Amino acid sequence: MTVILAIESSCDDTSAAIIRDGIVLSNLTATQSVHKKYGGVVPEHASRAHQRNILPVVAVALEEAGLEVADIDAVAFTRGPGLIGSLMVGVSFAKGLAMARGLPLIEVDHMMAHVLAHFAEPPYPEFPFLCLTVSGGHTHITLVKKHLDLDIIVRTIDDAAGEAFDKTG
Repeated sequence: MTVILAIESSCDDTSAAIIRDGIVLSNLTATQSVHKKYGGVVPEHASRAHQRNILPVVAVALEEAGLEVADIDAVAFTRGPGLIGSLMVGVSFAKGLAMARGLPLIEVDHMMAHVLAHFAEPPYPEFPFLCLTVSGGHTHITLVKKHLDLDIIVRTIDDAAGEAFDKTG
């Protein structure tokens, strides 16, 4: 059995999930409310909130999965794209834990993760399929031929639809 701790910190939510043999055992997110008064995410506030949230989020994710740090076999983390300060918190935590425990690291591309989230639980889409991804500063239409065989057909080059969703959300 393989247990992976997955860390996501690309913008303003601090998330940790525990996955055992492809099954999500727990998935916890700490949402930051500090940005409401600014009408959008303030990168410095986001990175500082990640620093406060990452340990408790990981601890609760492990608790909900009924596991301990010693049970982790690998650590996955979002490598980008995203806010650099926010990403640094998640990457630093993942690298520190992996180094301390002698665990392998798994880099995850944020945009690819959105596409592959379709395979988190059934029903799974059949290959090939088109995927519209609207996330923050990115809007892509991707042809998904296989799990790791993806072609971005089109992407925005100026303002992204994801920013509009983020602002109204």
